Amino acid sequence: MTTTTVRSDFPALEREHLGLPVAYFDGPGGTQVPRQVVEAMNDYLFNHNANTHWNYPTSAETDAALDAARIALADFVNGDATEIAFGLNMTTLTFHLARGLSARWAKGDEVVVTELDHHGNVAPWTRLATERGIVIKTVHMDPAAGVLDWADLEQAITPRTKLLAIGAASNALGTVTDVAAAARLAHAKGALVFVDAVHYAPHVLVDVKALGCDFLACSAYKFYGPHVGVLWGRQDLLASVDIPKLVPAPEAPPERLETGTQNHEGIIGAAAAVDYLASLGEGSSRRERLVRAYAMLHDQGSELLTRMWNGLSAIPGVRMYGRPPGHARTPTVSFTLDGVVSDDVARALAKQAVFVSNGDFYATTVIERLGHAADGVVRAGCACYTTADEVDRLIEGVADLTRD
Repeated sequence: MTTTTVRSDFPALEREHLGLPVAYFDGPGGTQVPRQVVEAMNDYLFNHNANTHWNYPTSAETDAALDAARIALADFVNGDATEIAFGLNMTTLTFHLARGLSARWAKGDEVVVTELDHHGNVAPWTRLATERGIVIKTVHMDPAAGVLDWADLEQAITPRTKLLAIGAASNALGTVTDVAAAARLAHAKGALVFVDAVHYAPHVLVDVKALGCDFLACSAYKFYGPHVGVLWGRQDLLASVDIPKLVPAPEAPPERLETGTQNHEGIIGAAAAVDYLASLGEGSSRRERLVRAYAMLHDQGSELLTRMWNGLSAIPGVRMYGRPPGHARTPTVSFTLDGVVSDDVARALAKQAVFVSNGDFYATTVIERLGHAADGVVRAGCACYTTADEVDRLIEGVADLTRD
């Protein structure tokens, strides 16, 4: 399937700003949504909208649609439908899970977090220090390389460690971390592993079995869906975690983790986003189609990343952060321009209809370690609809700032 065909599925790409077609490089903060996802949500709201578990057709249809969504997201992460819970977003789900898990931990038990992570995978765990006396250990990052200090990770995990909270990919730098190796370290000490896959899932097909984790969370709005969070967890753990719930609410996993009435149309939209991604590949099963689609998207993203990295790096005054092409990373880059604050870079690019994000992206510690706490950095990410021409427009737009 060609990029041109894919682009025709995204109505947002028809938008113009100041007479120019918009180039969206803000995917790391939330991708655009294909027509098929919105149509699935519209169909649900117009024709099947109801609450769950009642004895009339639209309620039964809602139950069936939610069951189908769990199957779709299970295929997406290579898990089981009984292991998929939905929620508001990854951060809210993580706070919810952290409270439940820590209910059985004791003062002095340890949780390991990292400097490379989005604070959605830091704050839910660090607050346990004051709430329950949990000892928090933070694994350092190497700012020059944009990777975790692996020796520090190995030292941080001890027999007192109850959980390692680790990101699969940095939303600020694009760094892909070897989560499977980290999980082996944690499990060897008897610790659980929670993975933030929010930035990872749009670019690398999740495989919870290969990663060897115990919990994993992602957000559908980062992979062409609506604003819904997804939590995968081992069934035995989801069944036993001490989460707050109403007494009449379902006790069996995964529904026991879903507090209150869920965003049904969003959940159905998340499943439609998985099906959309699968439609980009070929195969006899949804998982097989996803594997092939992601292989194609990886090749496409790698080419765009190289073009973007090389073009931006050649501009005088531009400083790139993180690992260059050829290393394990996503097609997301962060950079600064000497003498120009990140707000001004983003505003100048917007005037050329090139939309980028800037700041710290809630990866606050990463940006602090890079020395840009006051101003932040500029971030540009490629998605399935990004073209080489758009990358060239980004590069030319940044280059124009050096000619003023």
